[in-house]
Amino acid sequence: MSRSQRLLDLIQILRRHRFPVTGAQLAADLNISIRTLYRDIGTLQAQGADIQGEPGLGYILRPGFMLPPLMFSEDEIQALVLGSRWVAKRTDEQLSTAAKNALAKIAAVLPEDLRVSLESSTLLVGPSDSALTGEAFLPQIRQAIRGERKLEIVYRSLKNEESHRIIWPFALGYFDLVHVLVAWCEKRQGFRHFRTDCIISLKEGNTRYPKRRQRLLKEWHEMEKITPQ
Repeated sequence: MSRSQRLLDLIQILRRHRFPVTGAQLAADLNISIRTLYRDIGTLQAQGADIQGEPGLGYILRPGFMLPPLMFSEDEIQALVLGSRWVAKRTDEQLSTAAKNALAKIAAVLPEDLRVSLESSTLLVGPSDSALTGEAFLPQIRQAIRGERKLEIVYRSLKNEESHRIIWPFALGYFDLVHVLVAWCEKRQGFRHFRTDCIISLKEGNTRYPKRRQRLLKEWHEMEKITPQ
């Protein structure tokens, strides 16, 4: 087994454990010496993995994302670059910055030849036909979706009809010309789609909505006859 594959396997084993696992058990699972295990854990920690613990007490991987320095094909790198560039140009400032930071972190752990391929990618994202509006609310919307929190919005439809809604947001669609919030609407007692550029005001409440967002997404997929990708 190559060292790169071993590091990846070590991360995967740690991800499966919710509680500390001893170095001896990890070494046995990987069929390596305890000394090699300690060296591998040190390598992963140096690369950004939040592995906590010490010899004799066990190790645990704290929540978060860490990519070991390996395992992307040329096409996968091109896809990552193109996707990150699209997000950087087509979303709000917060998500745009996050996309750039994520790509920088990936570049930092790639081997030299793959890093050159990433940095020299010639796949470009062209300018949008028009400037998107409604971006100011996007960070709050994403936060409400993550926390499964209700939102109170004042919405003006394309017919210029204004209404107050309490909604359960669970998905956000990004299109070239518009962003669309997908939510359950308490007023209409059904799924509704809200253009973010038509939201006049938005307030995040402290109340969690009664269903999990994964369940709402599944029901919406079924109603719209959408096959999840």
